[in-house]
Amino acid sequence: MKRKLRLSLVIIISLNLFNGLVAWSAVTDSVFVNRVVSIIGVGDIMLGSTFPGPGILPPHDNPLLILGDLVDTLASADITFGNLEGSFLDHGEPAKKCKDTTICYLFRMPERYANALAVAGFDMLSLANNHFGDFGNPARIRTMKLLDSLDIKYAGIIEKPYSIFEKDSLIYGFCAFAPNAGTVNINKIAEAESIVRFLDDTCDIVVVSFHGGAEGADFQRVPKKEEFHLGENRGDVFKFSHRMIDAGADVVFGHGPHVTRAVEVYKERFIAYSLGNFCTFGRFNITGPNGIAPLIKLNVDEKGKFLSGTVIPVFQTRPEGVRTDPAKRVIRKIIELTNLDFPDSLITISDEGEIKYK
Repeated sequence: MKRKLRLSLVIIISLNLFNGLVAWSAVTDSVFVNRVVSIIGVGDIMLGSTFPGPGILPPHDNPLLILGDLVDTLASADITFGNLEGSFLDHGEPAKKCKDTTICYLFRMPERYANALAVAGFDMLSLANNHFGDFGNPARIRTMKLLDSLDIKYAGIIEKPYSIFEKDSLIYGFCAFAPNAGTVNINKIAEAESIVRFLDDTCDIVVVSFHGGAEGADFQRVPKKEEFHLGENRGDVFKFSHRMIDAGADVVFGHGPHVTRAVEVYKERFIAYSLGNFCTFGRFNITGPNGIAPLIKLNVDEKGKFLSGTVIPVFQTRPEGVRTDPAKRVIRKIIELTNLDFPDSLITISDEGEIKYK
């Protein structure tokens, strides 16, 4: 009788433990499924140049000063992205021929400035643009070594088409494209799709960056066709972005026009068609629409599905650098452009910059 009672008690306890484990498992699975990942994207970054002379550097020779009150914000996300518009090299001659340095723009950032990007929390940088090759292979090699030493991932050049890395138990894939020599070509869409499909098969979240579209204040719209600048085919960024998401991309961050463009959610994935000039000290034009830009902070799930986001408005002045814009000009600009280019948009953007599904 006691033996049967003990056996019954064991069975009851075992069943209760099993049910408890099942319930615990269900709760933990639910927590995992609902995990929110924050991703920040900003546009062009050029922290100051020693070419053509030493005078194009931030105050006190400190690049953190021109990042100002944005440093903590940049470091607050799980993953932070930007476009490195130039390379790091202390000494070296341009690879590009330049007859008049007053109208020819070549960027050579001091090597010691690279650490500012790590302090600001950048996890990945696009090197796919028209200025990374300004000072040839020595600058390309030196920049890659510096970024490796700081554990900042990069992509978009022939030597490094993509990066795969793990952070906080998630595997990220990152690739970048541009129309420029030495970069992974934005106009070879089938090849770009192959890279993205590989990353999608390998990673939890795939981020794609492109440097494309015509440049300047006259080109704030997304024309949904090929764009050209100085005779160069700068791609059809609308077609490219959609094809990348079809291939498995989760977030697409665009840059290149030096102005802000519209944003879109396509197949539950987020696209920013141009993040503009974020922190471009010295010789960049930062007048009018060229001087305002968004810092976009996204919330996605652990598979990259867009949940919500925030546009943090910034602007640039000299010599102060980039600062949060109390006038919130770029929020109004993105609302305007998104309504014009994507009138059937799935998202709404508030006057405070909150991005949500309609």
